[in-house]
Amino acid sequence: MKYHLTPEEREIEKNAHQLRSVSAEKRRRVEGIIDRARKNQAISLRLSEFDLEMLKKRAEQEGLPYQTLINMIIHKFVTDQLYDKDELRKVLAGIQEMKAM
Repeated sequence: MKYHLTPEEREIEKNAHQLRSVSAEKRRRVEGIIDRARKNQAISLRLSEFDLEMLKKRAEQEGLPYQTLINMIIHKFVTDQLYDKDELRKVLAGIQEMKAM
C-alpha cells in the first residue's frame, strides 16, 4: 500500500531523532486520545453510481481500497488539509503577482 505523507508528517519523520520520552501520565493521556481517534464508526452513505465508479478508479490508481480513499478524503477535509484546485490557483497567482511587483 502506498502512503503519501503530509508536509507535517514528513517534518516529523525528518526530526524523529530529536524526540524524547514523556511522563507516564502524559503518555496515558496521549494514548487515550489516539485510542479514541482510532475507533471507527460504520455509516451508510449514498453516492451516485458515477461518483462511486470514479472513486473506485481513483483508488485503484492510488493503490488503495476505495473505502480507505473515501476515509482519507473526509479526514483531509475535516482537518483543513483538502484544498480546492481553483482556490489554490488563485493563491498561487496572487503570490506570483506579488513577486512580480
